[in-house]
Amino acid sequence: MRHVPESRDLAARGRFDLAGAGFCALALGGITYALIEAPELAGHPAGPVLAAVIGVGAAASFIWLERRRTYAPGAVAPMLPVDVFGSRQFTVVNVITFLVYGAFGGMIFLLILQLQVVSGFSPLAAGTALLPTTVLMLLLSARAGALAQRAGPRWLMTGGCTGCAAGVLLMTRIGPHASYLTDVLPAVVVFGLGLSMTVAPLTATVLASADVRHAGVASGVNNAVARAAGLLAVAGLPAAAGLGAASYHSAARFAAGFDKAMIGCAAVLLTAAVLSGLLIDSNVLRGGPAGQRVAMPECRVNCPLGGPPLEPDQDDVAAARALPSAVADRRGGADR
Repeated sequence: MRHVPESRDLAARGRFDLAGAGFCALALGGITYALIEAPELAGHPAGPVLAAVIGVGAAASFIWLERRRTYAPGAVAPMLPVDVFGSRQFTVVNVITFLVYGAFGGMIFLLILQLQVVSGFSPLAAGTALLPTTVLMLLLSARAGALAQRAGPRWLMTGGCTGCAAGVLLMTRIGPHASYLTDVLPAVVVFGLGLSMTVAPLTATVLASADVRHAGVASGVNNAVARAAGLLAVAGLPAAAGLGAASYHSAARFAAGFDKAMIGCAAVLLTAAVLSGLLIDSNVLRGGPAGQRVAMPECRVNCPLGGPPLEPDQDDVAAARALPSAVADRRGGADR
């Protein structure tokens, strides 16, 4: 931590939003429990229905509370200043984040089980099957981030989401006695290439779409959206694909549900690709009209991404302080 520069919002006021945090946790917990228990709804409907009502009610209460604390400030600062969503670009990118990470989380969860239940992989082999995706992201994310800074994020995100969808569809080829080299690896590589094209431009676009004063909030919101998407996908996707408790004991039933789930994930990723192509502003990372290079403020760089300054540049501060005296001296010389 000694090497991380300190940053703070000097305009922030108020105590920690304990009620907002409680409503948020209750909303996620209630909705997640309801999704997990949905397959058992016919036998014991009271529990899942009650959990869903509590979760949705808590979510509505959270939104109401945060709006009130944002637009009518009091002694407690809002955990989520909702005015950050005043940027349409920020809202769109977070919707795309939800779709991409929801499909990603659901795919990983079911793929690991498919490799074990249907294909006969050991837990270790199944767990390491996605390592090529990690390697590709380490090698390519920085290049994708730099390319997004020059050419804009729209088409990188569109192509990346489309590539992810293609990789997920290739996973439907994974069946009994699947070979890692011919059945699993091609799908994982295609998915990894798509994800490498998507993640860095997406993250940079989120940071560029929010005001500098909301840079920390923007990053936190985007991370929370990604984590919530994965959580809800893991909870709800098996039920949506018809995978119940008995499916995990039958390779044929699990394989059928897995194929349905992968087709659903691919459809979600293609939706994200369409939204990226239609709604993402290619100039959001360049700060000006197409083809015009605009001088950007000096910023601290984290991995492949450039973000807003965490603290003002000291040379700029000194120049700003010296400006009034310089103007006064020039006027005095003109008078003489």
